[in-house]
Amino acid sequence: MASCSVSIYFLLPLIAAMSAAEPPGCKIRITNRGLEMLKYETQKFVVEELSNITMPEMKGNEGRFQYTINEVKITELNLTYADLAFQPGLGLLFEVQNSSIALSFQRRVLYWFFYDTGAINASAEGVNIHTVLHMTKDELGRLKISNITCDASIAKMKMKFTGTLGRVYDFLATFLTTGMRFLLNQQICPAMNHAGLVLINSLLETIPVRTEVDKYVGIDYSLLSDPVVTSRSLDMDFRGMFFELGNESNTLVNYAVNPIVREYDRMVYLGLSEYFFDSGLYSYYKAGIFQMNIANERMPKDLELLLRTTYFGTLMMMNPALVEYPISLQLELNSAPKTTIKTSGATVAVTAIVTVMVLPPGTAPVQLSSMTMEAKFNAKVSMKGKRLAVHADLRRFKIFSNQSALESLALIPLQGPLKTMFCLFSLFPYKAP
Repeated sequence: MASCSVSIYFLLPLIAAMSAAEPPGCKIRITNRGLEMLKYETQKFVVEELSNITMPEMKGNEGRFQYTINEVKITELNLTYADLAFQPGLGLLFEVQNSSIALSFQRRVLYWFFYDTGAINASAEGVNIHTVLHMTKDELGRLKISNITCDASIAKMKMKFTGTLGRVYDFLATFLTTGMRFLLNQQICPAMNHAGLVLINSLLETIPVRTEVDKYVGIDYSLLSDPVVTSRSLDMDFRGMFFELGNESNTLVNYAVNPIVREYDRMVYLGLSEYFFDSGLYSYYKAGIFQMNIANERMPKDLELLLRTTYFGTLMMMNPALVEYPISLQLELNSAPKTTIKTSGATVAVTAIVTVMVLPPGTAPVQLSSMTMEAKFNAKVSMKGKRLAVHADLRRFKIFSNQSALESLALIPLQGPLKTMFCLFSLFPYKAP
């Protein structure tokens, strides 16, 4: 008994941790093919940052020579080989091999009583840079570069002097190139660190993780965990939760199955769970937009005639004077739509209450009938530019009376017109930001 008790207590923290893990509503996978698109922009960004390297003034003496080196400028970067790849378990690897950097700077040299100034052109060759960006999520759920591992080396440096004594003190080149190579090498990794930890993180901090979709709902797409990086992809799990702007705390609990992405052939994959759609539909339902009132000029003439014919007996029994007054249809969902995703496709189930009213002027509407409508849509999700579009096709439609089975039989002629009307009722007002 004692060993059993110990085993149970041992498992409790594990069970608690598993239950506390929030499943994602949205998953994004970036593959090696997608990374290829970022390679050129990354290379361009690195070249720009390295071009801004500044180096301190060098002063010293060698025998009879006294020299000062300043105004160091990088004039050209030739990245012979540059690659951007995934670094499993960490983030991204940016690597430069066998490249070169061209520099120019000013010299002031004093030799005995001779004073000389001039420009020096130098080139650093065999430049290798190995940089790993460690990617995590911050406390708000944004993507963040938490650390950078950098290693840089320069194989050799050459200099060419110009000016009055250019050829005389060429022997200084060996001394100066050693110092310049050391100083330049010391500046590369700080520049890479500044580019990642300051510039890129500053850009990432401008990306909101909660934003308004429209005047009714907003969306939370914060990261739930650190990105998972393999040699083939970078996977990110997002909350993917909609919320009503009028009551942001009233959200749907996520019990859906995690979206699964198994492929690597395309550049980017987007996986959405049932919760992504259900939370959106729930938020719109709570915002009160899933309702419609068809009356007066919005009421089709043939539908109005059919309603008058169907409920003529009811009107005469209630009050014959009501026959001449306009008739309206009020449609309102009595629960949030429910999404089901299977390998065969996605469906959305909808249940609504349809109320038939007569509208005598100057008095309250009079209810003639109340019926329940059940419908099922086939939903197709697609990307249009940067927006997520949902196209719905009505596949099943049924109405029945809330009063009696006999009245349900009388409603059969209304099935067709109401189905047509319902197809015009937009159930999907959401467009992704």
